[in-house]
Amino acid sequence: MNIHPRPNPIIAALYTLRDLDVDVVVIHGPSGCGFMASRMIENAGIRVVTTAITDNELIFGASENLITVLKDIEKRFAPKSVAVIGTCASMIIGEDMKASIRRANIGCNVFSVDCHGCMGDNTKGAIRAIEAASAVGIVDKNEAERQKYLLAAATDMEKRVGMASVEYLPPSGGPTKLKVAKRIVDCLKNDGRIAVIILSKKELAYRFSDLFLAVKEAKEILGGKVLFVSNLDTDKGLPRFRRYAEEIGKELKNNDIEINIVGGLDEYAVVGEDMEKIVNDFDPDLKVIVGIPHAYPTLDANDILITDQPRQLSNYLSKGYDAVGEISSHSMVMNTNKIIAMETGDTIRELLRELQ
Repeated sequence: MNIHPRPNPIIAALYTLRDLDVDVVVIHGPSGCGFMASRMIENAGIRVVTTAITDNELIFGASENLITVLKDIEKRFAPKSVAVIGTCASMIIGEDMKASIRRANIGCNVFSVDCHGCMGDNTKGAIRAIEAASAVGIVDKNEAERQKYLLAAATDMEKRVGMASVEYLPPSGGPTKLKVAKRIVDCLKNDGRIAVIILSKKELAYRFSDLFLAVKEAKEILGGKVLFVSNLDTDKGLPRFRRYAEEIGKELKNNDIEINIVGGLDEYAVVGEDMEKIVNDFDPDLKVIVGIPHAYPTLDANDILITDQPRQLSNYLSKGYDAVGEISSHSMVMNTNKIIAMETGDTIRELLRELQ
């Protein structure tokens, strides 16, 4: 049993609906449910509202709240699609969200996601959202099945080698970026071979891809050889993921960076072996694995691991890996369409300036 906090199925459903480009999400629960996540989600262009359930509705029911909110958002936002997410409160009191949606009878595609925080794995909430969206035609059935497969693979990976594999992990800010930046710079100065492997989850690629830019700058000044690998396939995944990959790929191309692309931004849990084959053929002196390093099949003590998760960083450090954290990356990328500088990348750039 994990006793450290784990992601919530309700929030996973919320993010999935964002990924599906649903216009408005109604959280059928207390006004504070999902507050922090909702604030970030709205930075990405989706509207999030709640039905503001109170103790009164817990006794007498909250259907009127939901009907009122649905009619209000129709006038306020004129959405094309609306999703209603269940919460612990609404599920416990047995709210019939579908009946309330029918009674509201607003003029757009409205559907409910039966979800609550006690479902277990957070990916169960995401799967419920995918299934509900598929039933009303927002995502086709083939893509829905693909998404469910990838979510199951990600869950399995986390339980085997990720944060869910350990009973308790304390959060860690980790060491500064100076040591790993020096290792990268020194390797190139000595005409070494560096493989930068980015296994990114969705929009986090906007930040992690900065390491490609920084290492390329270092190579041009210091020499050495580099290999860049990432899951930036523009033909894989939901339309939003493809947009991310297109924008990042265009920026990298404008900087004359060539990437070995393996899989899409939702395939981080299943493309590690294919990436490893490419990396092994390059035979690097140093591997830098960024994003979700434990999705890479073989981690060596010599590798540099970079994550945005403070508890996952704690996990890597406890196993003796040379790891650093780009903490708070998620909040930085929620409303961007450009690559955002990493602390590790900027530390490499600072070392380069000192050498010139």
